[in-house]
Amino acid sequence: MNLRPIFYIQGILLSVLSLSMIFPMLTDIYFGYSDWIVFFVCMIVTAFFGSALILSNHGLKFNLSARDAFILTNITWVVLPCFGALPFWLSSLNLSFTDSFFEAMSGITTTGSTIIIDLDHTPAGILLWRAILQWLGGIGIIIMAMSILPFLKIGGMQVFKAELAEDKKAVAVPRSKQLATSIILIYVFLTMLCAIGYIATGLSSFDAIAHAMTTISTGGFSTFNSSFDHFTHIGPSIIAIIFMILGGVPFVLYVKAVKDSPKLFFMDSQLRCYLSIIAVAAISLGAYLAYTQHLPLLELSVTSLFNVVSIMTGTGYGHGEIHHWGSFAVILFFFLMAVGGCAGSTSSGVKIFRLQVLYSITKVQIRGLLYPNGLFLPHYNGGNLAKDVPPSVMGFLFVYGLGFAILTLALAYVGVDLMTATSGAMSSLSNVGPGLSDLIGTTGNFQPLPDSAKWILSAGMLLGRLEMFTILVMFSPDFWKH
Repeated sequence: MNLRPIFYIQGILLSVLSLSMIFPMLTDIYFGYSDWIVFFVCMIVTAFFGSALILSNHGLKFNLSARDAFILTNITWVVLPCFGALPFWLSSLNLSFTDSFFEAMSGITTTGSTIIIDLDHTPAGILLWRAILQWLGGIGIIIMAMSILPFLKIGGMQVFKAELAEDKKAVAVPRSKQLATSIILIYVFLTMLCAIGYIATGLSSFDAIAHAMTTISTGGFSTFNSSFDHFTHIGPSIIAIIFMILGGVPFVLYVKAVKDSPKLFFMDSQLRCYLSIIAVAAISLGAYLAYTQHLPLLELSVTSLFNVVSIMTGTGYGHGEIHHWGSFAVILFFFLMAVGGCAGSTSSGVKIFRLQVLYSITKVQIRGLLYPNGLFLPHYNGGNLAKDVPPSVMGFLFVYGLGFAILTLALAYVGVDLMTATSGAMSSLSNVGPGLSDLIGTTGNFQPLPDSAKWILSAGMLLGRLEMFTILVMFSPDFWKH
């Protein structure tokens, strides 16, 4: 096991995190908040550790093995929240380290659960820092999903190897650095478009930029206590719907559309299934609300679509008290939490492609019962699935369900009520943000929960963001054997 490249990459990431603290520091100076000193100190501390790791491991040729990649991924998503928590911990908010780590983990994993009670009067630098954490976490997730998970064969992600391979018969997609660069440019471009859209609908430049970063990353941190209920017109909600949907799309499809043909964008079966689920769920919820809530047609349509997209993509923006809409809405949102967005996007959850693979496997099993002597193979996106994909997907689904059960029991054990424990476990594991109870719903907050529950939920966020097996494999004794 070679730790030198792992330390070197950690140094680079910490240096990037340190440089990112410049923006909230300047924001606090501009708006007259004294917390700019906190960001300055945290920037120096983070830069010191980052530079030390870079300089002490610079100049060597590194080759990362699969084991090194597992360790790198896990360390990264623990170290970054620790340093990202420092501004919260030292700020004028007087947060405990538990609350600070929870907020940072929620940000970097693009979950969106918060313990900050009064966002309307929170220093602007802290609000921007929350948005930056989610924005950086979003691009980090995309790069990890496209460059690491397919080659570690996590939860069936190896099905996307073909999209990243240098195959003349495949669509030309640049690899490694070229792919990462293309994705980052598209990510920045979409963020800028989203910010312009928010400004056009009446948001201030600060609120527009903060919301743009948390929209395209499907993170969901808002600068207002009431989230999107703060706005008196539907303009911002429509912009949010558009870019939340775009955030849940595989970013490699954007690269293909730009470099080859826009037609390829809609030829992807995962994307078509993703949009179909959103449409069916929104129409079903709209019909239910028309019957139970008697809302005006335009408000009903926007509210239904907004909440379906927000929950399914894991953004978690609030728009109405959804836990008061009746059992159908609550159950629908609960299942949408689990479904999630597309693989290779900023969304979490089970992912659309795994449901498609599971459907294909089930279809093969049924046909096998009807025609015992027939030979049927599961398909995905127009091609046969490799033999190792179906067991990987089914294994992931089993571990996902087991993880949800354990998190729910753990939260109940520390005194959390049933609805809060159940929806909180699913929300953290799917990186959605708000739960479905009065306490932690879209109009609630995670602050009243005991510290033990916050650590449990933080662990759930990490497990869900890293696709379960990335962490669980390190608990195997065989992993540490030479």
